[in-house]
Amino acid sequence: MSAAGLTTHHTAPTGLPVSPLLSVRNLAVAYGRIRALHGIDLDVEPGRIVSLVGSNGAGKSTTLMAVSGILPLAVGSITFAGEDITKLAPEARVGRGIAHVPERRRVFGGMSVRENLVLGAYSRADATDMEADIAELTQLFPILGKRMSQAAGTLSGGEQQMLAIARGLMSRPSLLIMDEPTMGLAPQMIDLILDTVQAIRARGTTILLVEQNAVEAMRLSDHVYVMRLGRIVHQDSGSNIDPDRVKAFYMGVEA
Repeated sequence: MSAAGLTTHHTAPTGLPVSPLLSVRNLAVAYGRIRALHGIDLDVEPGRIVSLVGSNGAGKSTTLMAVSGILPLAVGSITFAGEDITKLAPEARVGRGIAHVPERRRVFGGMSVRENLVLGAYSRADATDMEADIAELTQLFPILGKRMSQAAGTLSGGEQQMLAIARGLMSRPSLLIMDEPTMGLAPQMIDLILDTVQAIRARGTTILLVEQNAVEAMRLSDHVYVMRLGRIVHQDSGSNIDPDRVKAFYMGVEA
């Protein structure tokens, strides 16, 4: 994110094409001899929400982990902000502006909320604005402001998810990768988290999202990629995508 604070802005002259912030080409990932992803191509333009949807085992989380460097590629390339990051380590990708909010939150339960947030900024060379960033995040997540000294493991599931997102934002990413942010949450908290996703995008952060609720994901997204058995089988803009056709792809039948 910008050095001035957590908010970023991506603009381009009207009518001119925008270069993707993230480009993935011919990406394949293997677990031993088993190929989990096959020739994934996708683009994420700056300032957009892009979602991957598909049934369990489709390869969505694997794709996210490959982009953030947690999983090595068998073949393929990843370009971010015009730089080839295919061979960069995960921590180097964080330094370039990619933050990954993992599935099931994974906060440091024995550490306080504040300590979790400070850890989120570990890659920043200049932490002089850290307190200002924490204050800004407590405006986005007011409940965290009331829990700063509380152990993260004692928070509710929804509060832990807010903390995981806020911790990711502390690195000031250009791209925030979010894996199943509403998993296991109560309906009211699900609505709050999804509203937060939109608020983060409104502040200028690009989002690559995997969400268990495909209908909500499609509603939120500027572009949607549908995955099945490790492949992208369909894509369209969020405004044009047909939920009924997506369901057919889930089942392996082209509508």
